[in-house]
Amino acid sequence: MKFIDEARITIKSGNGGPGCVSFRRERFIERGGPDGGNGGNGGSVVLVAHAGKRSLFDLYRSKIVKAKNGMPGLGKKMHGRNGADAVIELPPGTLVNCTETGELLADLTEPGESFVAAKGGMGGKGNKHFATSTNRTPRFAQPGMPATELKLTFELKLLADIGLIGLPNAGKSTLISRISSARPKIADYPFTTTMPSLGMVMPEYGEPFAVADIPGLIKGAHQGTGLGMRFLKHIERTGILVHLIDLFDIDPASPLEAWDLINSELALHSRKLAEKPQVVVLNKIDLTGAEEKAEAFRQACRQENIFTISAATGEGTDALVTFLAKRVHHHAQI
Repeated sequence: MKFIDEARITIKSGNGGPGCVSFRRERFIERGGPDGGNGGNGGSVVLVAHAGKRSLFDLYRSKIVKAKNGMPGLGKKMHGRNGADAVIELPPGTLVNCTETGELLADLTEPGESFVAAKGGMGGKGNKHFATSTNRTPRFAQPGMPATELKLTFELKLLADIGLIGLPNAGKSTLISRISSARPKIADYPFTTTMPSLGMVMPEYGEPFAVADIPGLIKGAHQGTGLGMRFLKHIERTGILVHLIDLFDIDPASPLEAWDLINSELALHSRKLAEKPQVVVLNKIDLTGAEEKAEAFRQACRQENIFTISAATGEGTDALVTFLAKRVHHHAQI
């Protein structure tokens, strides 16, 4: 399925059914009186966060979503049938905005969370409802209330406990495939990952946690260069960032070049991103000369948590997963 994280559609609830003008007509019964029933309510458009949804692909192809109209009331005091709701399933983490005003209408973060985006029109009352002691034969009924129509913009921001960030080919896809059940595309050329991947990690001790593999960032990403701003927003919902750095690309003379570049892009995109806690992971420790480069990085960087791993062989990944499980648990309690 193609990953789509933005979509715009028009939604329309159902019209309320009109009330009925009817009089009781039975043999040997004179002046039966009014017996027109009420019209049915129109269906509403309901948005629901569904755990099985991962993108907005279905909505991307839609132009308009309509609920059913309420049916007219009938004689013999029969109520018109209510219109069926139109239910739109969305991935957890979807923001719902009014396209015309830009107002945030809903932020659906938890599976099963719902929001009535457009309420159906009420059904009109039948003439039975208007009978009084002074007007025993009302020959009118209410029309149904009209539908509500809105233009909505949906924006998906992935929900994950951990976000993997780093330059292209740092080994993020290999790492997430090593520690979780996610199976992103892996290759030896830049921008292999063209869409975020979400995987669940099952540590030996502690609660499972979700990891998002964010496509590689490069200089100018905050302005849309490379895969750019499209995926920077997905990091906003993550609690902790794992900053993956390729040891092969580290120059001992300037070991923090990759580190500074990515952090600069995060800060230029959002101050909130720059302030997120980070865990530094130096990848490809199995390569010749990697230990010396790792030591040069440690000497230059003042970060407390620096891990050395090999995502390809699995070296050091168990210790990293154990540490992340503890950090996620601690972060959830703050």
